[in-house]
Amino acid sequence: MKNNLEIGTTGTTIPSMDKNSKSKEETPRAVYFYPRPFSKIYQFKITLLETDPPVWRRIQVPGCYTFWDLHCAITDAFGWLDYHLDLFTMKNPKTGTEEHFGIPDPDGMHDEEMGYVTKPSWMSKISHYFTLKPIKNTHAAYLYDFGDGWHHSVVLEKIMTRTDKKLANTYPCCIDGENACPPEDCGGPWGYQRFKKSIAYHNAEDHKDMLRWVGGWFDPEWFEKELVRFEDPWLRWDIAFMKKPCPKSMRMVQYHRMKGLKKG
Repeated sequence: MKNNLEIGTTGTTIPSMDKNSKSKEETPRAVYFYPRPFSKIYQFKITLLETDPPVWRRIQVPGCYTFWDLHCAITDAFGWLDYHLDLFTMKNPKTGTEEHFGIPDPDGMHDEEMGYVTKPSWMSKISHYFTLKPIKNTHAAYLYDFGDGWHHSVVLEKIMTRTDKKLANTYPCCIDGENACPPEDCGGPWGYQRFKKSIAYHNAEDHKDMLRWVGGWFDPEWFEKELVRFEDPWLRWDIAFMKKPCPKSMRMVQYHRMKGLKKG
């Protein structure tokens, strides 16, 4: 499995669709995951809100990406382990109405409760929504983990052609960022602030417990873009929806533990 996608195409080749299939709608995974050529590179700055100091990443992704692909790239760049639900919210540049992209609730109960319809993220291309001209539509909200409530701002900074020699050779890629991703399940922004105080003060009642829980150490200001590794969105799909086992080659721990493994 390739960790980065070769320039020129993105996605992974999968077996042809069933000949008996009446329409592509019956196999959206096949439609979405065929290798797709791309000529544009979209650069985003993603900032995790309500964190101090702010946690952010700057990534470049193929212009043919869907919101599912972008979700995978964001979680990989930050270091989220991607075992929680997510949701993108942004305006449709043509209609001006707010739309939502994620994993639809098959029973429709969540949409009914929240008062909106969640569109399948793998069926909508980012290029249809993130635009610079003639209509400037560059901002989206991204929520990871409905329980802890990690809200991110997603801002399109620029769109480039892949003929630019200054661009990277593989996509997606992370070109900049600051500060560590919070540990999963630490209780959201408020819980993260409390966690940082607990590990910073040796006299804190739960100091040892928090350090043990997080794996022995945690540096809120640590980040190395060289350790960012992007997984294949198709593989992530199979793990999430097809119950495929997670391979040992896939990142199983957050980056703060990767640093310890690197030192060891």
